[in-house]
Amino acid sequence: MTPEQTRQEPADPPGKPVATSSGPSVGEGATTAETLRAEVVSIGDELTTGQRLDTNSQWISRELGVLGVPVAFHTTITDSLDDGIAAFRIAAERAEIIVVTGGLGPTADDLTRDVLTRVAGVPLDLSAAALADVEARFARRAVPCPESNRRQALFPEGSRIIPNPEGTAPGIDLDLPRTSSAGNARVFALPGVPGEMRTMWQATVGPAILAMLPGAGTIRFRRIKCFGAGESAIEAMLPDLVRRGREPLVGITAHEATITLRIAARGRDVAACEAAIAPTEAVIRECLGGIVYGTEDDEVEDAALAALAAAKATLATVEVGSLGQIAGLLAAAAARGPEGRFRGGVVLPGIAAGTTVTELAQQRRADSGATHALAVGPIVPVAEANGESGGGVTMVEIVLAGPDGITRREHRLGGAGTVRLARASKTAIDLVRTTLVPPAGDGLPRGATR
Repeated sequence: MTPEQTRQEPADPPGKPVATSSGPSVGEGATTAETLRAEVVSIGDELTTGQRLDTNSQWISRELGVLGVPVAFHTTITDSLDDGIAAFRIAAERAEIIVVTGGLGPTADDLTRDVLTRVAGVPLDLSAAALADVEARFARRAVPCPESNRRQALFPEGSRIIPNPEGTAPGIDLDLPRTSSAGNARVFALPGVPGEMRTMWQATVGPAILAMLPGAGTIRFRRIKCFGAGESAIEAMLPDLVRRGREPLVGITAHEATITLRIAARGRDVAACEAAIAPTEAVIRECLGGIVYGTEDDEVEDAALAALAAAKATLATVEVGSLGQIAGLLAAAAARGPEGRFRGGVVLPGIAAGTTVTELAQQRRADSGATHALAVGPIVPVAEANGESGGGVTMVEIVLAGPDGITRREHRLGGAGTVRLARASKTAIDLVRTTLVPPAGDGLPRGATR
C-alpha cells in the first residue's frame, strides 16, 4: 500500500482520538539519561527561504532543556518528500527523541505524514475518530469539510495520535527504526502553528518525554514575572540560581523588557514539587524585591490595575511617544481584571512648544476626573556632549500626577524601535504600580542602595 492509499480501520470510541494500532505505551523503549539526546526538525519552504523566523525550534529546545533532555541538532528542511526522508533517516540514527513541527496540514505540500510512513516502512491508516473530529470542527462553523482535510486523519500504522484541541491537525507519535544501533528513535510530529504546537506539547508531548526519563515522576513549573532590570542584571542579583544542573532548575527569558524566571521541579507527586519550588521562589523574591510584580500569566498592566484597585484609585493616560500603546495595554488588562479603574487615554501627535509633560499629566487628570493621570512625552534621541546622536539611545519623560503630588522619571531606552516602544510603555505603567503600592521594606534588590 502506498502512502497515498488508505485503509479503513474499525471505528474508534467517539470523541477520543486513539492510536491507529496498539503501538508501545508511553515510555517503552526509553534509554538512560546519559544517552538520551534530541533533534528538533522544522519543515517548510517559508523557513528555508527566510520568509518566516523559526521560533518553534527555540521554544521546543527550551522546553526540552527544562526536562533535562539536551538538544544536539536543529534541522530545517523544505517541503520536499526526498529531503524529508533523508533528514529523518539521519535524525533517527543520531537522536533518541525527534520533535518536528510543520507539514501536517491538508495541502499537497504538507508531507510530514508521508515522509514518516516511508522512513518507518509502514502504510497510512485512517483514524475514524480523528476524521470525525475534523468533520465536527467544520460542522460547528456550518462549513462543509473539504476532501483534502481527510488527509489530517491519516496516520502511520502503529503510531499514536497526539490530540489537537486547537485545530484540525492532530500530531503523530511514532517509533522510527534504526539501522546502525538497537532500539528506535521516537518522533513527535506537531503542527507548525505556534499556539497549537505549544498546547499539544504541554498536554501530551512534554509528559510523554518526561515518562521516558529514568525516575520519571511529576514535573511542576512556577513563573516569576519581573520588570525594572535587564536579564543579565537580574541574573547577577541571584545567588547561583540560574545554572545548569541545579535542582530545581531556574531558567530566565526576556520578552519586550519583561523578565520571566521559570522554576522547574521534579518530584514523586505535585506536593513534592511544590515543596521544592517554595524555597527557590522565596530566595528570588528576597533578592529581587520590588522588581518582582507577579507570577504565571501576569503582565505589568495587570499589576498596575491591581494596585489601582487596592488604592481605590482610577487612572487616565495621555501619550505622545508611546503612540497609544499604554492605553491599549491597560484597556486589555481592564477587560480581564479590575473594572472601572482605567478611565481611558488620549494620544497626541506631539507636544506644544512651552508645554511640559508634567502639565500634560495635570491637565489630563483634571479633564478625566481620575485620581491619577499618567503622561508620556516624546521619545527623543540622547545627544552626546558634542551634539551628535547617542548611538541609538533615546530618552523619554514619564509623569504620574495624583492627589499626593507629582512623580517624574526620565528613562534612557536602547534597542530596536518596537522593543524601545514596549519598554517605554511598560516602564510608564510600572511607575503606577510602584508609586501606588510600594513593595515591603525598601523595595530594592538585596544589596542595592538608592
